[in-house]
Amino acid sequence: MLAGLYLAVSPWIVGFNTTASPLMISNLIIGLTVALLALGFASAFGRTHGLAWTVPLMGAWAIVSPWLMNGVDTTGGMIASNVIVGAVIMLCGLGSSGFGTLFNPRR
Repeated sequence: MLAGLYLAVSPWIVGFNTTASPLMISNLIIGLTVALLALGFASAFGRTHGLAWTVPLMGAWAIVSPWLMNGVDTTGGMIASNVIVGAVIMLCGLGSSGFGTLFNPRR
C-alpha cells in the first residue's frame, strides 16, 4: 500500500517538470489503484485475491511508462523513482498472487 501511495505522490516529491504531464496523471491513477487494491487485499483477501494478478502488471507499467508516454521530459530522478517503485509494486504483487494460489478456497 505504501508503494502505491508513494507512486501517487511521487510527481510532487521528485519534482516533475510540468504540472499536468501524462506521466504525472499515470502515476497518480496507478498509485491510487495499487493502494486501494492493497487495502482490499489486507481487509478481505478471500474475496479480492482474484484481482492480485493485476498488481504486477501495474508495477510493470510504472517501470516502462517514462519511456512510453508521449510529451514527457524525463529526468534521471523521475526514471529512477518509477523504476524502483515499479519493481517494488511488481514484487509485492507477485507475492500476493502467490498467496492467492496458496490459499485458494476453491481447491
